[in-house]
Amino acid sequence: MSNIIFEEIMIGYDKSIYGNNYRPELLAPAGNLEKLKVALRYGADAVYLSGKKYGLRAQAKNFTQEEIAKACEIAHVQDKRVYVTVNIFPRHNDIDELPAYLHELQNIGIDGLIISDPGIILLAKQYAPEIPIHLSTQANTTNYLSARFWASQGVTRINLARELTWDEIVHIRNKITIELELFVHGSMCMAYSGRCFLSSYLTGRSANLGDCAQPCRWKYSLLEEKRPGQYFPVFSDDRGSYILSSKDLCLISHMDKLLNARIDAFKLEGRMRGILAVATMVRIYRAAIDTYLENPSNYCVDPNWVSELNKISHREYFTGLIFNEEEVNSFTSESYIRPYTLAGIVKEIVSTDKNHTTTALVEARNPLKKGEILEFLGDKDTTFRWLANEFVLTNGEKRDEAKPNELIKIRVPFPLFRYQIIRKKSAE
Repeated sequence: MSNIIFEEIMIGYDKSIYGNNYRPELLAPAGNLEKLKVALRYGADAVYLSGKKYGLRAQAKNFTQEEIAKACEIAHVQDKRVYVTVNIFPRHNDIDELPAYLHELQNIGIDGLIISDPGIILLAKQYAPEIPIHLSTQANTTNYLSARFWASQGVTRINLARELTWDEIVHIRNKITIELELFVHGSMCMAYSGRCFLSSYLTGRSANLGDCAQPCRWKYSLLEEKRPGQYFPVFSDDRGSYILSSKDLCLISHMDKLLNARIDAFKLEGRMRGILAVATMVRIYRAAIDTYLENPSNYCVDPNWVSELNKISHREYFTGLIFNEEEVNSFTSESYIRPYTLAGIVKEIVSTDKNHTTTALVEARNPLKKGEILEFLGDKDTTFRWLANEFVLTNGEKRDEAKPNELIKIRVPFPLFRYQIIRKKSAE
């Protein structure tokens, strides 16, 4: 066995290497250009996205080459970064076009490749040597020797396996200096580090090639062969079994521990999620990170952060395996909780007076009615509420309601910004 890679050398992770410059990256999902713009506006330092091939979210809209170039243009003007996922587990017929694709991504000027397969890493080093390589969580890095090995192969950042406990994460952090990335919020896959064959078996759609049908979210009941047509729920209710259905990850209440451990990047799951969820996740984790960096010794969790995250569509939250919650508690019999719905998005600021009264063009995304309370998501955890009194169409027609996708003009007594998200309470 080679002593070069596996010899027991305590590298040690010295927090002083950051000095006073520790600023972890907040990494947000971008399923399309609109989500990218929203994520960056609400405070993401970087976004991750996929091209039309080779990513693990085939059901997302994803990006053409031209759109990836546009994404980089938008991000780089703001001194922010764009990472592209190339994290499928490829078969032979997937490989032929990869060299040209990787080389084109280098020409576009992306800031990182997210890869899980060693073969693609080999190709990336050959055909896109200028792009930093980030190891996907699908590679399930669970110990410091694996991390050290990947570093020796040119990987610059590792997204740690979601199965790790807090003590294991700290142990890895203390042994290596390579950048570490951690998922802190979003859906969890029941398969080990996302390597799932259930979708392929039941639907012919492979999760490992980016086409997961999410059968772990379906309802299941037991059928006893001697009682045809008689179904038995696993739980003692009539909703069927959710034995494969994970709760959603939420680490907002533990961000101080993660920040104190000097994790380099905090990743939010959700390229398939809507812009309301993306905006909410980004602004709340931005608030938590900035609050810690301003005064680590006096940091405390703001109850409003938890409240805000509870307002987006989600399953019951838990902290995953990281803080040793009982495994039985990782399953939920509940469907998605949707207390709020997307109302609209600010497309253009028309005018703002000295009293901050703002006139703006808004695109309605759901039916809006006079008398409804609309909530405008501000920076970090600020929210402005407005009792809708009138909607004006672009042709000047005044309405008491607005239909989805209609452009309307509104006037509110507070400042607004472009790509601001508007929500309202869901109908009971």
